[in-house]
Amino acid sequence: MTVAGPMLETYPQDLGGVDRERLRACIEACVACAQACTACADACLSEEMVAELRTCIRTNLDCADVCEATGRVLSRHTGYDANLTRAVLEACAAACKACGDECGSHAQMHEHCRICAEACRACERACRELLSSLG
Repeated sequence: MTVAGPMLETYPQDLGGVDRERLRACIEACVACAQACTACADACLSEEMVAELRTCIRTNLDCADVCEATGRVLSRHTGYDANLTRAVLEACAAACKACGDECGSHAQMHEHCRICAEACRACERACRELLSSLG
C-alpha cells in the first residue's frame, strides 16, 4: 500500500486539471521502479558474472535515481511548473526504456532482471500516460 493516493486526496488546492488517477499511478510506478532498479543492481553485484553486468548495474542505478527524483517532483504541487514536469517525465520515460531494454536482455538468465524490466516498462508507460494527459 502506498500513500500517494491519500496524499493527493488531501491536497488542499486544485491540481490545475492534472488527472489525479494518472498522477497517482505515475508516482507509485516511479517509487516501485526505483526500488526494483536498486534491488536489481544489488542482485547483479552478487552474480558470479558481475563483469558482464556492469552496464546493467549502471543503467539500474541511473534509472533508480531518475525515478526517485521524478516521484518527488510529481509529489509537489505548490507552484506547479508544467514545463519542468514534462521534462522530468520525458527523462524518466527515457531512463526506464533504457533500463527495461538492458534488463530485458538479461531476463532469460536472471530473474531479478526480468522483474526489473517489467517494473521499468510499467513506469515508462505511466510516465507517457501522464505526459499525454498534460496536453
